[in-house]
Amino acid sequence: MTALILGTRGSRLALAQAESCAERLCTAGFEVDIQTIKTTSDRHPDKPLGVIDQRDVFTRQLDEAVLSGEVDLAVHSLKDVPTEVPEDISLAAISERVDPSDVLVSERVWDVDGLPDGAVVATSSLRRRSQLLHRRPDLRIVEIRGNVDTRIRKMREGQADALVLARAGLERLGLSVPHTVIPKDILLPAVGQGALAVAMREDHPLLERVRQVLNHERTELAVLAERAMLRTLEGGCRIPVGASAVVEGGKIRLQGVVASTDGALQYRSEAEGGEPEEVGGRVARDLLEQGAAVILDEIRRVRS
Repeated sequence: MTALILGTRGSRLALAQAESCAERLCTAGFEVDIQTIKTTSDRHPDKPLGVIDQRDVFTRQLDEAVLSGEVDLAVHSLKDVPTEVPEDISLAAISERVDPSDVLVSERVWDVDGLPDGAVVATSSLRRRSQLLHRRPDLRIVEIRGNVDTRIRKMREGQADALVLARAGLERLGLSVPHTVIPKDILLPAVGQGALAVAMREDHPLLERVRQVLNHERTELAVLAERAMLRTLEGGCRIPVGASAVVEGGKIRLQGVVASTDGALQYRSEAEGGEPEEVGGRVARDLLEQGAAVILDEIRRVRS
């Protein structure tokens, strides 16, 4: 059997994601050893992501391990992967996407419109914050960090009335918690949400074999369009941008959104076509022309 060392973060969700990839590789004849690596995010578990403000906060140390040869491949949540990956790194495979929707977790099983006036909703995502406030400007959005179990516990302890999570995370962990799915006309997901990315050295001799086992072509086309949109916007993981692409009948249909952090302004666009880079670029340019450039420039100015 051909041996591979697979790098991953050590959270329960990250390990579940890594194990799903490892299982498929083992079925295809590989022997896989999983190695956990701490990332910048893991080393600062209580610091808000906006303060850390690094596009590779979840991925840098894993990619460094790939480049050094410490591991053969690393499994990332694709939504955490910057649009510009490190030199000599290749996203060798994109896994089949599970539902990319966000969900609202609450003991009362509220939907967004049913939340009480002034309800406290927990999320550390500017994307979620901005779109929720556009729909419900009365909500009080609070920062929350930690793995999925920790965030649910903090909500149940009374730190928030509700919590926003990715549906994919709940499914991969097999968690049964009261929740409602947030429609995409209220909250578009993060670029790449629901898919996993496998990072390898471009010159790794087993790259093509790993790609054959793990890559899902339709998902790859969809997320390439989303990432092209984000790249054209010159945005990273820490800006209020959402996207959702589907591939049907050989066509890619992409929706994109940019919203101000207070939710007062929101710009949406949609396009369809056969080439992911072209479709993503077209949606991004339309968003910028509508006024999204002002929002993004203000965020960059504040951070600089």
